[in-house]
Amino acid sequence: MIRIVTLARLERLDADAGAAREHARQTSGAANEAFGRHMRELYAVTGRAERAEATAAEVGALLAGAVQELSVAQQELLLKDIEIQRLREELEGESVAGRTLSVLLHYGEPHTIYASREEAHADTATHGVPADHDWQRCDERPAAEFKWRCEAFIYNAASNGFRRAYMPAPKPIGEAA
Repeated sequence: MIRIVTLARLERLDADAGAAREHARQTSGAANEAFGRHMRELYAVTGRAERAEATAAEVGALLAGAVQELSVAQQELLLKDIEIQRLREELEGESVAGRTLSVLLHYGEPHTIYASREEAHADTATHGVPADHDWQRCDERPAAEFKWRCEAFIYNAASNGFRRAYMPAPKPIGEAA
């Protein structure tokens, strides 16, 4: 079969081909733009994912440290609860009435109360008092003149108060005999 192609047909075919090329060029440009947007979004999402992974790793490390600190704190709390319970049982089992308690005075002001004089002396060692410090009973000078002074007191249940265990010797008035 022979087909005769006229000039008008050739011009239409050429115009259709040009329109198809233009359409292909526009479609290719739009596809390239879409691919570029897609790649930028992919890079942005990948960056966010990497930052999220790094943040998750940091948070995991912080959480592990916090859990470890919490465990240590819970153990300390448990030991303190046990010690408090022991001290409560000891306190309930013993009455302090009539017992001598030692009061550690710092320049005449009460610092701490101890069950024994030895505990008071040991505590002053933590405040810089040498272990071989002379702890003889203080003379009649006021307690404020001594940096550290240990005084013994006895609990009097009837008056719900304390009195000195050792009263200073009375000094004669006017040195009279």
